[in-house]
Amino acid sequence: MKAAVVQINSGQDRSRNIEVAGALVAAAAREGAELVVLPEKWSLLGDGRVLSEGAESLDGEAITAARGWARELGINLLAGSFTEASAHGLPTNTSVLISPEGAIGAEYRKIHMFDVVAGGVEYRESDHEQAGRELALADIGGLRIGFTVCYDLRFPELFRALLDRGATAFTVPSAFTSATGRDHWEVLVRARAIENEAFVLAANQTGMAEPSYDSWGHSMIVGPWGEILAIVEDGEGFACADLDLDRQAEVRRELPAITHRQPELFTREVLNDGS
Repeated sequence: MKAAVVQINSGQDRSRNIEVAGALVAAAAREGAELVVLPEKWSLLGDGRVLSEGAESLDGEAITAARGWARELGINLLAGSFTEASAHGLPTNTSVLISPEGAIGAEYRKIHMFDVVAGGVEYRESDHEQAGRELALADIGGLRIGFTVCYDLRFPELFRALLDRGATAFTVPSAFTSATGRDHWEVLVRARAIENEAFVLAANQTGMAEPSYDSWGHSMIVGPWGEILAIVEDGEGFACADLDLDRQAEVRRELPAITHRQPELFTREVLNDGS
């Protein structure tokens, strides 16, 4: 399967963001991509007030446009993530998989909230978004995809839980900051691929967005050996790579680390900690 990650400099102009995203998705499809991944908050990126006021339903402008692209191009489209309005409190940061028929095949709501200070900017996602509580996976051809979003990348236990449910690939739509990305982005993306012997499709935002957000870019596709198969260094664009399932099977067969795990040893009940 050929896959692509799309990199965008989204901001507060939803119409412009959707126009750019649509053009890049179409360009990736023309290169033969059967699965295209958009970044986090691809249709609207701003502070908590902007995101809350601009929250949409699954029938809103962003996902309706994405469903149309998937149907017209005949591709699987991971519509990154968008701020989904909720009838039960705060919005959620929701990732949506769309089939070549334009149908919604899976939804994932970001579990880990980015409440940190990075590069002198304070981020408090939990002030304006509620965390998801469920894992999500979907089958596309020979791939079983586990869904994550941005800050989730720092929590290997989530990826292990998805691996235990059969994941052979992970999607990581992101708005990973430059302050953290320059030191951590590539290391974390490749680590999640290596330790799970899986493909990682990490589509990131790039550049500045109001009021003071700076995203690292460097969207990449990484293989199960940890090798970078394709990358968008800077600016808006996309990168494509073939996901070689035979090569993945070979890696998992010859270096079967994921079958050598002994998670039962790491529960409190069996720890000799003196308690």
